Amino acid sequence: MLKRLFKPRPAAQAGRALYARTVAQARSPALYATLGAPDTPEGRFEVYSFHVYLVLARLKGEGPQAAETAQALFDTYVSALDNSLREMGVGDLSVGKRMRKLGEAFFGRVTSFEKALATLPDRTELEALLARTVYAGAADARVAPLADYVIAQRAVLAGQPVEGFLAGDIAWGAP
Repeated sequence: MLKRLFKPRPAAQAGRALYARTVAQARSPALYATLGAPDTPEGRFEVYSFHVYLVLARLKGEGPQAAETAQALFDTYVSALDNSLREMGVGDLSVGKRMRKLGEAFFGRVTSFEKALATLPDRTELEALLARTVYAGAADARVAPLADYVIAQRAVLAGQPVEGFLAGDIAWGAP
């Protein structure tokens, strides 16, 4: 009986599974070696963030179970950021301030991605966003291939039934 009482809700399990698969995709060596995303804490934050955003956007408007799963994914993402800061040696007193800044950055990215993707097939805003965030304005950034990747992953996710996401299953395309 206690097992049932303390067993995580299906949406929480699905959110954690989606996060694990999303992190695995965001850690694909090709994103850094081939597409040139910076392999730095900031670059990884940006890559993780846009992958999480793509999944959240796919779940948006798909009903209450999808909303609960999306919230669980987001909660897992935030918890992982907190743990990462602590592992990098950020002191307990500073973690809250850093998390607030990261949260503001993430929500700013969400707004920017929504605007940029709404203008497709014009890629100007998406490429400018990726140049500004992922590549931090570097002059030698290879933005167009990463924009191709984001657009392709968005299409891959859109082609999958929401039931798979609700079960914690997600399939990403190759980088």
